Amino acid sequence: MITVGVEEEYLLVDPVTGEPRPLVEEVRRTAGLGPFAERAEVQDELLQAQIEVATPVCSTLEEVGGHLLRLRHALASAAEANGCRIAATGAAPLRGASPVPVTPTLRYLRMEGEARQLVDEQLICGMHVHAEVPDRETGVAVLNRIGGWLPTLLAMSANSPLWDARDTGFASWRTIVFGRWPVSGPPPHFDGPADYERRLDALVDSGVIADRGQVYWQARLSDRYPTIEVRCLDVQLRADDAVMFAGIVRALVATAIAEEKAGLPLPAPAPELVQAANWHAARHGLNSTLVDPQGRPHSSGDVLYALLRHLTPALEETGDLRGVSALVHRLLREGTPADRQRRALAEAGLPGLIDLVTGVTSSD
Repeated sequence: MITVGVEEEYLLVDPVTGEPRPLVEEVRRTAGLGPFAERAEVQDELLQAQIEVATPVCSTLEEVGGHLLRLRHALASAAEANGCRIAATGAAPLRGASPVPVTPTLRYLRMEGEARQLVDEQLICGMHVHAEVPDRETGVAVLNRIGGWLPTLLAMSANSPLWDARDTGFASWRTIVFGRWPVSGPPPHFDGPADYERRLDALVDSGVIADRGQVYWQARLSDRYPTIEVRCLDVQLRADDAVMFAGIVRALVATAIAEEKAGLPLPAPAPELVQAANWHAARHGLNSTLVDPQGRPHSSGDVLYALLRHLTPALEETGDLRGVSALVHRLLREGTPADRQRRALAEAGLPGLIDLVTGVTSSD
């Protein structure tokens, strides 16, 4: 069984105004010393109003869900003890009058010097799913096979419609903000592991990016772990939706490995079409058409059902089909987290929105 791990990023916000609070060191220190989180599981991020958690390596989705709820509870308690809350939103609905200070590490300070405005506006939060691959050759083959599904995953995960207290018109404004970095968006096609390594080395050697960690493709090979890292997802309001995406990504990887072993033809949508599909998914979420991996537009529901059919054998093998299918059907009924944010703001104003995005310790 393919192992999996999840990283989630959250904002630290004022419980009344919803504005970011630069308290990462205080919250991290409190969470790391508490009974429910190891310090290595709780990390700082680029800005001092962001914090990240990482689950251990997991064999089952039940393990993923248990760890995410444990870590969310630990951080929520630590944040409350320091006068703030953690918010599971892909972008800060309000940014405040002054930029949030950068976390003072050499790498982050160098990024600030290179792209000050981009860093100031990096108040965005994603979730990353790591799925095990046996070797880098297989990993590159998997990257090539899953790329056409990334816009669908992005649309499903959309959770960042608001910015500066205004509706952006986008379901995932985080995707648009992140897309301004020099190496971002859907990954290109690779001719094998040597080609992958050569092109990453060329990007670093160009001097445009400082290191391989600034290769912000929506899916990439991890340099630290034997995994594929899928990075196109906004952080989720609900822990069980994060678990759903862990199951989907693992099944996508397992299916791609099986197709590669069977010698099935490689889907090869034109890169400009994948880029356009990605923008369209960020703009509309599930409230319009989606472009399938063959480059054809269909209703969002049809594409999600096609995704489930594509993954059914892999989900059955891990015993995840029933749980993942139920969560996908709930998503179709209730809409994306971006839809829920908009409804909360319309029905209960800013207090209702803050309550929604900071209610992160529940799966309801």
